[in-house]
Amino acid sequence: MRQRLFIFGLGYTAARIAAAAEARGWEVVSTGRAGTLAFDDTGAVRLAFADADQVLSSVPPSADGDPVLAHYANALDGKPLSYLSSTGVYGDCGGAWADESAPTGTGRRTARSEADAAWLERGARVLRLPGIYGPGRSALDRVRAGRAQRIDLPGQVFSRVHVDDIVGAALLAFDAPPGAYNLADDLPASQNAVIEAAAALLGIAPPPMQTLEQAQLSPQARGFYDENRRVTGGKAKRVLGWQLRYPTYREGLRSLFAAR
Repeated sequence: MRQRLFIFGLGYTAARIAAAAEARGWEVVSTGRAGTLAFDDTGAVRLAFADADQVLSSVPPSADGDPVLAHYANALDGKPLSYLSSTGVYGDCGGAWADESAPTGTGRRTARSEADAAWLERGARVLRLPGIYGPGRSALDRVRAGRAQRIDLPGQVFSRVHVDDIVGAALLAFDAPPGAYNLADDLPASQNAVIEAAAALLGIAPPPMQTLEQAQLSPQARGFYDENRRVTGGKAKRVLGWQLRYPTYREGLRSLFAAR
């Protein structure tokens, strides 16, 4: 019999996980704008994931908490669970490395930290994701559209991961022990370095350097620059056998550029 994957929230990353699972012969049922079911169609949703072999949630929490757990917690009992979380749960690390033993809940994403902890308590494989880039969503697209900015913040670094490397880890996690797994590439770097690499590939000058005040960022974007950390994906490599197709942003951007 075909195995069934039920996905809550068929967004950018989850849609690529779904496509990869289908390519391996899985049946995929999902909620979300591009999904097969409406999230609030309770009867149909419960019926669909009653026979699911794996359940994955990519639905972010709101100020009121995690909507999947709020509506369907009891029905999830006994199911193999995966949850797409965020490395934002670690907060500001002052540029230091964070692994899965680092404290959580100290950053600006309180609701995300609470949801992350709630899924862990349910025995889920919690995949903590840094900045995600991939086709249609990368520094190349921002530079082309004139939306890229370089901010003058010496020492500021971030981790990131190509969406296809998330897909590979998510499929491996279906057979993995419960717990948290960071998914990040091997080269944390400043946003400026990534923008400059994208501009070089495109053969255009990078945008001018600006201060935070000159950039006039939204509160959400400004909050992004309030945190500074490097994230290691060593546990995922050891436990899942995860291998990066794109070990750094350089390989990732080159691949996206070649596929344009």
